[in-house]
Amino acid sequence: MATLEIKDLHVSVVTDDAPKEILKGVDLTIEAGQTHAIMGPNGSGKSTLSYAIAGHPKYEVTSGSILLDGEDVLEMSVDERARAGLFLAMQYPVEVPGVSMSNFLRTAATAVRGEAPQVRHWVKEVKGAMTELEIDPSFAERSVNEGFSGGEKKRHEILQLALLKPKIAILDETDSGLDVDALRVVSDGVNRYRASGEVGVMLITHYTRILKHITPDFVHVFAGGRIVESGGAELAARLEDEGYVKYTGKQEVTSAG
Repeated sequence: MATLEIKDLHVSVVTDDAPKEILKGVDLTIEAGQTHAIMGPNGSGKSTLSYAIAGHPKYEVTSGSILLDGEDVLEMSVDERARAGLFLAMQYPVEVPGVSMSNFLRTAATAVRGEAPQVRHWVKEVKGAMTELEIDPSFAERSVNEGFSGGEKKRHEILQLALLKPKIAILDETDSGLDVDALRVVSDGVNRYRASGEVGVMLITHYTRILKHITPDFVHVFAGGRIVESGGAELAARLEDEGYVKYTGKQEVTSAG
């Protein structure tokens, strides 16, 4: 059973002036079969945590450790982390002009599985996953995310999750920019995958609406680069009523939509 262990993690981000410390000692353990919701106000360090785990070069781990099944993640390259079983669904998926979704997915699956999937079985697997996510088959031949709506991009992130079958799935604000129908489809896709009990999920979100579809086992509140409170699903319900003012000392102003 997979386990991701984060111990006393300190992370700085590279700026034009000097490195700026964002994470200031994060401790978190995620095991297969568990869903952990990471919540907190803007700028609290939620996305920084996801990028540090994935190996984004802009984010420097200055101290602490990240272990996947006892192996040192920080010693791995970005592609080695993916092959080891780490998956990041990005808040803002990038466009890759000239690379079709079908080629991208099969290349990624080949890299993760260690061999190219047999074409007949692969086509059936992809079609089934696309149908479940209500993705039009024509998207398979379109360039990766090019011209896709926000909801389409997020569905394709979950399509990758379903096909690559990682040990630990990190979903960075997957609910951002989704309408009600897209949120339902994406959430159903996540629930189908985690139903196996063989994947650990880190669900980073600013709001509680996705947690009405994906029930977390644990909720952690981020503020000032640290986890300041942890609890169960009831903590998310309390945050919806009270906001983050308890942790920040100020009322957060957000725009609608």
